[in-house]
Amino acid sequence: MEKKNSFTSRIGFILAAAGSAVGLGNLWRFPYLAAKYGGGMFLLIYLLIAVTFGFALMITEVAIGRKTGKSALGAFAALNEKWGFAGVLASLVPCIIFPYYSVIGGWVVKYLIAFCSGQGKAAAGDTYFTGFISQTAEPVIWLSVFLILTAVVVMLGVQKGVEKASRILMPVLVVLSVIIAVYSVTRDGAMDGVIYYLKPDFSKFSISLVFAALGQLFYSMSLAMGIMITYGSYMNKDSDLESSVRQIEIFDTGIAFISGLIIIPAVFAFSGGDESVLSSGPSLMFITLPKVFDSMPFGSVMGAVFFILVLFAALTSAISLMETIVSFIEEKTSLKRPVICLIVAIASFIMAVPSSLGFGLLESVQILGLSILDFFDFISNNVLMPVVAFLTCIFVSYVVKVDTVTSEVELSSSFKSKKLYTVVIKYIAPVFILIIFVSSVLRGLGIIDF
Repeated sequence: MEKKNSFTSRIGFILAAAGSAVGLGNLWRFPYLAAKYGGGMFLLIYLLIAVTFGFALMITEVAIGRKTGKSALGAFAALNEKWGFAGVLASLVPCIIFPYYSVIGGWVVKYLIAFCSGQGKAAAGDTYFTGFISQTAEPVIWLSVFLILTAVVVMLGVQKGVEKASRILMPVLVVLSVIIAVYSVTRDGAMDGVIYYLKPDFSKFSISLVFAALGQLFYSMSLAMGIMITYGSYMNKDSDLESSVRQIEIFDTGIAFISGLIIIPAVFAFSGGDESVLSSGPSLMFITLPKVFDSMPFGSVMGAVFFILVLFAALTSAISLMETIVSFIEEKTSLKRPVICLIVAIASFIMAVPSSLGFGLLESVQILGLSILDFFDFISNNVLMPVVAFLTCIFVSYVVKVDTVTSEVELSSSFKSKKLYTVVIKYIAPVFILIIFVSSVLRGLGIIDF
């Protein structure tokens, strides 16, 4: 069945796909990893990986989507019936991620309201975050607000909803990022953080740094979760595919880079250069950064602006996750989009509630030693995404052949990076993805730690 939906223009596709890629992984995970793995050295390795490894995977997914005109669920089967299972696995990823991502999105809404209502000082308190997420009702209420915001946009459709929202949110997100970054790097003591972040220290190079940069690529560029295949299916045949993917990469990597300029110098200035303060995960965004803003002149205002930025980034990614789910249901049923959106929103809410309660009422429920939210994160990011990426490389390289992708790219322009793409997708990417998969699973299970 041909897709009835499409983006109105190439820039619409670029902004929507970039919006998908730019999310919470850019705004807290990238700066944390950069700080942990040597600042400028991590930045250099990540950039090299993004323009080779990331480019190959993204252009593959977009090309498959545009060639078949189908979501991930139908795209693999359309090219080879025996490989329909790969589409099923890819479609499972957003179904798992979207509910728990909405929980974190609800936390962002809560902090935005706190800073906008003059409660920034309270939000900087040592027990504010843990006190909030351990409650039963309030986190679920904010989760609902975030889900409703996302569902309304997706319900409006590809052009009036997804594309229009991306056209508004992405430029604002870029402007806000630059404003906060300028404010951050001009604080007293921040320049040491800027130097640490930008100056490569080759003595800090390690295999674990490379693994961390490769792992971040999946988080950062919306790879192996069916999103880019779905968005590719909405892309016009005359749009320059290679150039579009390069521009998405620039958007995504640019926001990640600016996020580092926002967070690392500010935390350096706040902590007197203590790198350990750049702790991982939610604690950086919801505990450390509110303290940083509280210590700054006009901190409440900047905190509010920062959490507006974070909310926009979270929304653009959540919209793409939900759109991917809605797309394959729309493809397989005769249900109307509003009905599908309602079903997906309700199902996601039901799945999200245990993740939300996992820090309070259901705190004693541990799976493989992980909280409910962390378990879903582990299954999606450490298991399913590397498996889907590996299968995609094998599928394109040895089942339908690389020409399936390169010929689709060449419909709209010459493929300037064709030789590089072929080498990466056939030989380099599968090996590294396999290494990422094994190491991330072993680390997730606590068997190794490097």
